[in-house]
Amino acid sequence: MSPIEDEQLRRRKLEEALEVKSLRRIISAYLNYPEAAEEDIKRYERCFRRLPLAHKALLSHLPLKFQKLRWCVSKNSYFIFEMLKAFDPPIDMSVDTDIAEDHAIENAPVQQLSSTEMNPHSCQPGSNITLLHNAKVDELRSGEDGLSGTPNPETLSEEKKIQSLSENVGNFSVASERNGMAQGGDVHSYQSATHCCDGHASPSPDWLDPSLQFHVPLADVDKVRCIIRNIVRDWAAEGQKERDECYRPILQELDRLFPDRSSDSSPPACLVPGAGLGRLALEISCLGFISQGNEFSYYMMICSSFILNYSQTSEEWNIYPWIHSNCNLLSDKDQLRPVSIPDIHPASAGITEGFSMCGGDFVEVYNDPSQVGAWDAVVTCFFLDTAHNIVEYIEIISKILKDGGVWINLGPLLYHFADAYNQEDEMSIELSLEDVKRVAFHHGFEIEKESTIATTYTTNQRSMMQNQYYAAFWTMRKKPPTPTSAPDAAAA
Repeated sequence: MSPIEDEQLRRRKLEEALEVKSLRRIISAYLNYPEAAEEDIKRYERCFRRLPLAHKALLSHLPLKFQKLRWCVSKNSYFIFEMLKAFDPPIDMSVDTDIAEDHAIENAPVQQLSSTEMNPHSCQPGSNITLLHNAKVDELRSGEDGLSGTPNPETLSEEKKIQSLSENVGNFSVASERNGMAQGGDVHSYQSATHCCDGHASPSPDWLDPSLQFHVPLADVDKVRCIIRNIVRDWAAEGQKERDECYRPILQELDRLFPDRSSDSSPPACLVPGAGLGRLALEISCLGFISQGNEFSYYMMICSSFILNYSQTSEEWNIYPWIHSNCNLLSDKDQLRPVSIPDIHPASAGITEGFSMCGGDFVEVYNDPSQVGAWDAVVTCFFLDTAHNIVEYIEIISKILKDGGVWINLGPLLYHFADAYNQEDEMSIELSLEDVKRVAFHHGFEIEKESTIATTYTTNQRSMMQNQYYAAFWTMRKKPPTPTSAPDAAAA
């Protein structure tokens, strides 16, 4: 083997080890959820024990509440573990990751592996918490430090980037009762339409062996807690208010713009970048579109795949999404209330053939020649401000739309990497709404409809605090290129 081939082999092994290590970290974050929750409850109990006797007497109900919290945690943990057992990793989880450890040690002074996820839209409005619906291409290369409020530099140079797992992950699709099989997309499919959750405990896969897991920082477990609250937004009756505020205007606009889709031999194709847990993409499919959701966060993809592919009935599960915050509560009963999910059975919802979810970074996946002019519509909902470079997002949206195609957007501009202080290599282009529209006009868009919509994001509807966004909502159409006039052509 030549030195060049030897180096290429070493690089491939390093990339594989980093991917496995990072996916193990995400799995470990889910598995660490009950332990982290127990630490919170123990802290509550320690604080209670420090109270004077007279104060304890006034609050004598709290010890029972703490036990109820433990029970709620156990129910959430059961849902999480069943979800993980249904997950089919796209890579071999038994790969030795020592090479990744050695690489991290060698590069520790200047190139620490760490997560770069951030999402100010997530579960605690107004604070910089972890990313839930999009970040950057190296999520599955995050190291052991986690989030401490700001992202760290990438481990590898730009020239030697590890390939995004979008190349390995491909699509997963909902299993349609209409035809008894999963409708995949046009890249690799890793999902199985076989239902595993039949009320009986299925055996744990080998890759869930405790020896393959490791302790993760609390910031990673916070991502799991946020996923639980995002489930409410997308897949619970309680989230209907937010879905009506955010998804309904988009669905109504698609219905208006494509009135004859049911009669077409080939339905119009709609892409939903930053699809999160998949509800909006599914609703678009149910309207009669070929719908593809694109999602980068593996935290999201693991959960959405479970709900879309393995739910057997509506309201199959009870989760307790509000138990991790004692702030702004009207009552303990509100905090401890269950939420039934999913509110609909996805496979019975009436999806259009071709519905799929594609895993991977939006820029990496769709900035490809095969995607040019491939879509009749692109829908972005709380997505644009996940960009490092929003101009690049808009440029790609323009490229992948057909001439005359439409771009429907709803969301704020709370740029996810705006607070990445002291990180010279962490790009964040933060434009005003006026500049965003100017860039869109430059790339051939014209506005057909525009308004502002007031909405919340993963908010507890019974909380004393309700953070509200005044989100920009627009429909833009990609103008066909202006034909060159005859005199101009002759002159040329």
